[in-house]
Amino acid sequence: MTVPGPALSGSRGTVLSLGFVATAAGALAATLASAVATVVVGVILLGVLHAILELRYVAGRFSGLALGLGRRFLGVLALLLAGAVVSRLLVGLVGRPAQLAEIVFGYAIVCWAISRVVTARRRRVAWALTGLAATASLVWPDHHFLVLAHLHLVAVLAFLWDWSRRLPSARSRRVFRLVQLGWVTIIPLAILLGTADAWLGADTPLVRSLVGDGHAVIEGVVPPGEAGTVLGMRLLAVFAFLQTMHLLVWVVFFPRYAPDAAADLEDRLPWLTGARVWAIGFLAAAVLAVLLVGDYSSGVLLHDAVTLPHVYVEVPLLLALVGRYRFRDDAWAPASVMTIRPDPIELPVQNHLAPAGTATYGRRRATEGGDPRSDFFRNV
Repeated sequence: MTVPGPALSGSRGTVLSLGFVATAAGALAATLASAVATVVVGVILLGVLHAILELRYVAGRFSGLALGLGRRFLGVLALLLAGAVVSRLLVGLVGRPAQLAEIVFGYAIVCWAISRVVTARRRRVAWALTGLAATASLVWPDHHFLVLAHLHLVAVLAFLWDWSRRLPSARSRRVFRLVQLGWVTIIPLAILLGTADAWLGADTPLVRSLVGDGHAVIEGVVPPGEAGTVLGMRLLAVFAFLQTMHLLVWVVFFPRYAPDAAADLEDRLPWLTGARVWAIGFLAAAVLAVLLVGDYSSGVLLHDAVTLPHVYVEVPLLLALVGRYRFRDDAWAPASVMTIRPDPIELPVQNHLAPAGTATYGRRRATEGGDPRSDFFRNV
């Protein structure tokens, strides 16, 4: 038995694409009205909830990858994540040393993931790029966190691209993907080029009691020294727009159109039901909202530390998606089946990331021979 999720016809794919267009238009309108208020309200209402829902999705969607890599990989990853979280919490006390420590832990996660999920023939390139990026991050740590924040917002494109394989026709997939590329690239680029300067606003009447004139919020998302400049306003608007879309994708889209990921997770962890996840998410969001309203600066620091794991968890997943596999769409496969073909050049005997021969996805595990928890995307 499979749990395919909502049946998606070609026309349904078109409706989803139009829905993204309408959502992007609404997010852009809110951003132009007040980018500062858009950022603050988004963090308060959906910041923690979206992090929990993203972790739930990737835990179900990529459960085969995690089990295939083994407990040792997950244990080391958990320790590195804990180090990054503690470093973020200590920033307010020790400043720059804590920032540098988080950078080190972050790149340690990258290196640990590269050693396990990237093929040997692509590993040298990955090491070289990681070394260059790590050097730049340690030399310019403030820019590191700015770039990390913006890249995290657009990383959702990879997961949307991956999800689109369930659309039944090549045309519907192309349309859906073009729409995603549009809001991720074209709208931010248009803002950066100044096409929206006449409408950009930084007034904060809605959140003035929390952030004053919003200068601290702006400083957190633009390069040092750019808070009062035209470029700073444009970068603020880009961040506000991308954050809004990012939050809505994880809180609205994936829970509605990828319930099969959560179903597989509930099959493995029956106590972690969807209702409980939502309850935990709303409760945590309410607690953080109270802290943010009481002291926005301290609340943001705690919020960032609490939600930091979901940022770094994306690293091995994106490396696995981009660094080891080339993808082939299955136009008429069931909605829950998204086929991934491994690179034929390298097929190690013990390949924990090899796709399984049988796709079973949902509340019942595979019963065809061997451990049903073994390979990457066995349940996809």
